[in-house]
Amino acid sequence: MPGSASIQQDGSAPVVIIETDVEQLIPSKKSFVDFFKWFSSKTQKREVTREGYTEFGSLNETPSGRTLSTFSGVFSPVALSMFSALLFLRVGFVVGNSGLYQTLTQFLIAYGIIFFTVSSVCAVSTNGEVEGGGAYFMISRTLGPEFGGSIGTLFFFANIVSSALYTVGFAEGLVNNFGKSGYLVGKGNSLIPSGPTWSFVYASGLNLLNFLICLVGAELFAKTTVFIFIIVTVSILSSFYSFLFMGHMEVTIPDTNNWVLNKTYEKGIYTGLNWTTFQNNLSSDYKRDYTSNDMLVSFSIVFGVLFSGVTGIMAGANMSGELKNPARSIPRGTISAVIFTMTTYVLLSILTAATCDRFLLQNDYLYLMPINFWPPFIAVGMLTATFSASLSTLIGSSRVIEALARDNIYGNILNIVIRGTWKSNPIAAVTISWACVQLMLLIGSLNTIAQINSILFLLAYFALNLACLGLELASAPNFRPSFKWFTWHTAAIGLVGSCVMMFVINPFYASSSIGLCLFIIVLLHFFSPARSASWGSISQALIFHQVRKYLLLLDSRKDHVKFWRPQMLLMVSNPRASCPLIDFVNDLKKSGLFVLGHVKVIPDFMNLAFDPVTEEYNDWLSLVDMLKVKAFVEITVANSVREGLQHLIRISGMGAMKPNTVVFGFYDKALPSDFLSTSGFTNDGVTDGKFPLRKMNREKAVTEVEYIHMISDVLKMRKNVCLCRNFQALEKETITKNNKFKYVDVWAMNFFNPSLDDAFDTTSLFMLQLSCIITMVRKWNHLRVRIFLCDGSNFVDDENASANFAKFKTLLSSLRILATVNRVRHWPSNIPSGFNFCNETVPENIKSYFKKVNELIRAECNNTAITFMYLPAPMSIENSDYCKKNYLYCLSEITNNLPPTVLVHGISAVTSTTL
Repeated sequence: MPGSASIQQDGSAPVVIIETDVEQLIPSKKSFVDFFKWFSSKTQKREVTREGYTEFGSLNETPSGRTLSTFSGVFSPVALSMFSALLFLRVGFVVGNSGLYQTLTQFLIAYGIIFFTVSSVCAVSTNGEVEGGGAYFMISRTLGPEFGGSIGTLFFFANIVSSALYTVGFAEGLVNNFGKSGYLVGKGNSLIPSGPTWSFVYASGLNLLNFLICLVGAELFAKTTVFIFIIVTVSILSSFYSFLFMGHMEVTIPDTNNWVLNKTYEKGIYTGLNWTTFQNNLSSDYKRDYTSNDMLVSFSIVFGVLFSGVTGIMAGANMSGELKNPARSIPRGTISAVIFTMTTYVLLSILTAATCDRFLLQNDYLYLMPINFWPPFIAVGMLTATFSASLSTLIGSSRVIEALARDNIYGNILNIVIRGTWKSNPIAAVTISWACVQLMLLIGSLNTIAQINSILFLLAYFALNLACLGLELASAPNFRPSFKWFTWHTAAIGLVGSCVMMFVINPFYASSSIGLCLFIIVLLHFFSPARSASWGSISQALIFHQVRKYLLLLDSRKDHVKFWRPQMLLMVSNPRASCPLIDFVNDLKKSGLFVLGHVKVIPDFMNLAFDPVTEEYNDWLSLVDMLKVKAFVEITVANSVREGLQHLIRISGMGAMKPNTVVFGFYDKALPSDFLSTSGFTNDGVTDGKFPLRKMNREKAVTEVEYIHMISDVLKMRKNVCLCRNFQALEKETITKNNKFKYVDVWAMNFFNPSLDDAFDTTSLFMLQLSCIITMVRKWNHLRVRIFLCDGSNFVDDENASANFAKFKTLLSSLRILATVNRVRHWPSNIPSGFNFCNETVPENIKSYFKKVNELIRAECNNTAITFMYLPAPMSIENSDYCKKNYLYCLSEITNNLPPTVLVHGISAVTSTTL
């Protein structure tokens, strides 16, 4: 063998050791030294983990541009983003107002949401290759472009707000250290100008610096974050040391706290570790926020500020496009950073409550500075942490908008982002993000920005947990993340927690964010070029899961006539000529099943190399989409159309949801029209070639005799039958707008053998039901139902004709059918005593009769939109072909030149008078 492979395991992932056979690798004409160097390079042991080959470049090379490791690309950005402004600027604000009990509770809630959301992040990132875009990429590839694009847009703004938050925090720390009476310059001194305007200038300067760094690229950012993380860690350790070893001292309240200075209180107390101080700081005592115009603080405000400091869990996922191994780095780096920051915050809160009096905490949010054994440690840590966090979220926002542009979510609007890329660095995306951050800086107040930031991130976490919960509940076989600590319970808790805390923080901001999200979803659903992207939507998996479950619960043995609805199977030979009929049956189905059936006649199917149905099926689905009908498509292959019809009747639908009515077009000599080329059925400039049966078929797919046999087969299989004629003349828009059309006519009589009882039989009741259904549809509801009954006096010796008429009106009242009933008194007098269809030609007296009936109907239908007529059952199968042809001739004669007409024969009861 040229080589051999062995598998070793270290308890986590299998390792494949590939060794090379020396004899197969010895090259010719090489010196021993050259050979040794070459051999050493070829026989190195390469590791292969579950993520793929890591050193065999030909098998799975690291894509160009992916340079970041777990520590530099995930752990450091996440930890720094979660420290950011909260660690050095707002821990005192939280503990001083909420007390230690509520502080720890708030951290428990916040980190509970964070941990459960992180489990969802890890599940998605270990279930497939994660590309650029972070949370947006994960959500969009799971929930589809509309939902993903909406959340991605809000997540972009969340990163913008977050970057502004950390930038304002940097400016606040800069002024408090080097401004008027700053900690590092002393009381009454100033190294830099201070004031609201100057704070905005400093924040804008940092934002510009972030912009310039982002232009260089992510690699410089990674090197920067690692260096800054070391500085921040040293600053944190210096704070812990100071808490443990620094003694009692008085702390001067900063000049920025005007409310305290006006009360002449200028000193706060640092007691060192003290039990009394610890007890005094256990309970809550909400006061005013001196950085927000002395606004009164509450639990929701404090939690909003606290949560804004721990929202950085996506900092690593945002860099997914630059990570060497996202599936490995994102879970490990994110979880490690979350545990590290949580431990730090809890220890810092406990030590703060045990050493600082409440007055100091409530009136000097920068208390860590004066109590440190060397205050510059805190100054450097504060400025570098906020700088890094602002830089991280600026890069994150640029990567999200780049992903939105690359996926064509907003079409040409974001084309500038695609064109503005240089050496894989999205220059235009960075520029747009920088400009948006600059606008957010106008808000100024860190605590106000913090609440908006928390709401937007909670909404993104809600969507991410929703996506993972949907995947888990849908039981999709391909959702099998290698991260094993994820379950549907973790996603559900994260989802509920995110939703609840959004409204706890600020109901107005929460409602506005959700409303904006829904608006963008609707906007993208109708207008986004990416709405048909083939990413795979969780909605389809969930729908399948639920439909399967409820179909199993749907029991045909429990059917009741009260809840009957039409389940239509429309047989379509030529879809181009059938568009008006397809549209009409869609209206007629009344929320029932609608199936478009088509038979491909292929006698030698077994000799074909592939199934031709597969190629045409998508074209039929495109036809359904273009006509905007709610229909399924069933295509079968058979030796004849009749045989294929039997297949479709038996196999269409599923479980108890199967067709109960079969609809045919009428068999006549009318030439088909190509409705797909008319303006009424053209959609978005779709070409004719997209749909099946491109050439108009003038040859009939079946003979007259086979057509009648098919009707008989349907009745034999206990299905209702509808034959539709003249629907090429149906113009629904004209019917809607033209006052000429006022009626839906129902001729409740069997013209082959009229009787007073016709109006009460199953077929007539079925026609009444269909007429009611069509007038319930919005574009048909202006029409009124007219029912025509035979009088009976001309051909039946029945003195009770008037009584029967009154009886029928009573039936209509019981059925809750609003209709005008007309008695046909001028019936043709030469009614044949019996029909003999089995001659070679139709007798003249029968021809004359049906022509007069047709004239009678035509005289009544000047204002008629749709006519429903009684269809007698075909003759028995034993009768001759002449009989069937003559039967079809009579149907054709009676419906000539009528409005769109539906010939109906009912099999089962469809109406009910009971409650």
